[in-house]
Amino acid sequence: MKKILGFTALLIMLANQSAKAQFTMHKLIHVGYVYQNQSFAELGGRLLFLENDDTIYRVGAAALLGSANGKFAVLPKIQGDILINFERNVDLYHSYYFLAGAEATTKYIAPKIGATLFGIIDLTGGYAFPIDNSGINGKELKGLNINFTLNLPLVMLNDLLKK
Repeated sequence: MKKILGFTALLIMLANQSAKAQFTMHKLIHVGYVYQNQSFAELGGRLLFLENDDTIYRVGAAALLGSANGKFAVLPKIQGDILINFERNVDLYHSYYFLAGAEATTKYIAPKIGATLFGIIDLTGGYAFPIDNSGINGKELKGLNINFTLNLPLVMLNDLLKK
C-alpha cells in the first residue's frame, strides 16, 4: 500500500511539474552492454524530456539479451534517468551530464549513477538488489551493475537514411 501511495504522489508531482513547464520530447533508440553478474546486450527505446538543457529526464524500456548458464535468456527492463549539468548558458560545458537513475527487470532493481557525453554515450554503475531469488536459468542476478549505452536520436537516424 505504501508503494502505491508513493507512486501516486510521484505521478502527481510530475504532472504538476509538466503543467508548469512545456517539455520538449525526443525519441531515442539505444544499444548497449550490461554487466549484471552476467554479460547482456541491451536493445530498446527511450523518451527524452527537457525544458532547458540543465536538467533532462529520460524513461525507457529495453530487452536484455544474453546467455546464462549456457541457455539463451531475454529479460525485459524499464528505466528512468535524470541528467543534470550545473553550468548555465555555457554550451561547451554542456557536453557532459551527471546521471542518476534506476532500472528494474523481472529479476532485480538497480539504482545507478554515472555520466553521459552529449546525452549520447552513457557509462553508469550501481548495485542490483534481487527481486526473484531463482535468478535467470539458475544464475542469481545481484551485485555490481555496469552499463555502457549508445543513444541514437531517431531524428538523426532519419536524416542519415534520407541521404
